[in-house]
Amino acid sequence: MKIQSSRPVVGIPCDHRLVGLHPSQTVGDKYIEAVRQAADATPLLLPSLADPLKPADVFEAVDGLLITGAPSNVHPDRYGGTPPDENMALDQRRDASTLPLIRAAIDQGKPMFCICRGHQELNVALGGTLHPHLHEVAGKLDHREDKTMPIEVQYGPAHQVTLEPDGYLHRLLGRHEITVNSVHGQGIDRLADRLVPEAKAPDGTIEAMRVTDAQSYNLSVQWHPEWKVMERPLNRRLFEDFGSHLRADKTA
Repeated sequence: MKIQSSRPVVGIPCDHRLVGLHPSQTVGDKYIEAVRQAADATPLLLPSLADPLKPADVFEAVDGLLITGAPSNVHPDRYGGTPPDENMALDQRRDASTLPLIRAAIDQGKPMFCICRGHQELNVALGGTLHPHLHEVAGKLDHREDKTMPIEVQYGPAHQVTLEPDGYLHRLLGRHEITVNSVHGQGIDRLADRLVPEAKAPDGTIEAMRVTDAQSYNLSVQWHPEWKVMERPLNRRLFEDFGSHLRADKTA
């Protein structure tokens, strides 16, 4: 059933995690507040269940999707990678929930914004592959955060990304380069055929991309624009743009 709201409703898939000894559905407050404040939309949490929600039912309730970052990684089985090592954090319920939702959102022309794990999920959902340990690849930077540092440092400026000339992000932000945070261990390896890069890190890692043939708004970034989004104009602009497309689709 559709939520009766003057604002667009954004579905946010949950992580399936243990909280203490209890299996739980979780989403970081920073994503929820970025949708509510910067995108001016109503967030609706979507549980990642053993029997996943059907995309058709989800899109009866929401106008678009925010596919968030997470502590876990996409399982290598999803893209034909090598078996995971014992220290890799995984969330197969989320994989089973988000990958079909991503494909359905594209097929049905639903606005979608993907971040970090969501960026990687978009590539996998469309047939691309990942580097499970980006820092082990020759010529690549270590894109992981230093977990011994305060959270403000972990999510602080890490490196520049170069925006593709005349790409969507370049036109939206009016910049050739921007500085972003970096809080990820996996990264794009082979880019799915339907995706085009929008920005790259100095080591060539794809930091932003979009679906070439999507019927509606879609954008995917590897960094975390939701972090203190109301204090950072360029990141806030990304969520404002997402919100404007949600409203345009809702009233079309």
